[in-house]
Amino acid sequence: MSAEVHVFIAMSLDGYIASKNESLEWLFRQEQGGDTGYVAFYDTIGTVVMGRRTYEWIKQEAPDGFPYADKPCWVFSRTLDSAPEAEVTARSPVDVVTELTQQTERPIWIVGGGQVIRELLEADRIDRFQIAVAPVLLGRGIPLFPEGSYEHDLKLESTRQFDDFVELTYRRKR
Repeated sequence: MSAEVHVFIAMSLDGYIASKNESLEWLFRQEQGGDTGYVAFYDTIGTVVMGRRTYEWIKQEAPDGFPYADKPCWVFSRTLDSAPEAEVTARSPVDVVTELTQQTERPIWIVGGGQVIRELLEADRIDRFQIAVAPVLLGRGIPLFPEGSYEHDLKLESTRQFDDFVELTYRRKR
């Protein structure tokens, strides 16, 4: 039994997942009609993991309820003590995700953010990337792929267009 680790995320055309002030307003300005594949993707996921800043942003933007309450959720933080919807840990994302992959067969979704993704890339723990590229240039912000000690070859699995977005799905070559 060994689960895969997936990144499913949107980024600007110039590679940012949030603006300099950690806003996603730019993403919500874009036309996103029709099926974006989110529901089908989410149905496959067994566990959700994210960094503290991502968790706090979600809590602020979803006051009617935590959108991942139906799945086990982990939040990586050195400053947050607890969260009603998630296990909070100061442990390394690499250690936790490695343990989780051995406890389930269903994929683990790395919701964000960039630093969690960087640590997992450096440990070669991400199997699949499903990235929606938004039709916007930000010029600066929080990059999807922060500078780090990693280099991986990927194989393109699929491309898909919905409205002005392009979705790229890559799998890590092993």
